[in-house]
Amino acid sequence: MTGIEPLAAITSSALQLAGPMSSSTPVAGASGFGDLLVRGLQNVDAKIGKADALMQSFAKGEPIPLHQVTLALEQARMSVDLAMEVRARLVEAHRDFMSMQV
Repeated sequence: MTGIEPLAAITSSALQLAGPMSSSTPVAGASGFGDLLVRGLQNVDAKIGKADALMQSFAKGEPIPLHQVTLALEQARMSVDLAMEVRARLVEAHRDFMSMQV
């Protein structure tokens, strides 16, 4: 035994053994998990921005109903809470994955 092979060498030899890749192309509009997370965070950011803008407009005395401001603030809070829960679950899954015996 000569030692541990670099990961790139192992990956390339495994791909050679696997044979040619399938020629199927990804479905149009399909996105990965990372894209889903990015869109979710952009949505949270948009809700926070909307709530902030409504709150500032209300504070300036513009004719904005209080219930709209309250609703926007609550939607932003719930979005942040959901994002934090997703983050906690992802961190927990990562820890579980890293502690697995191989």
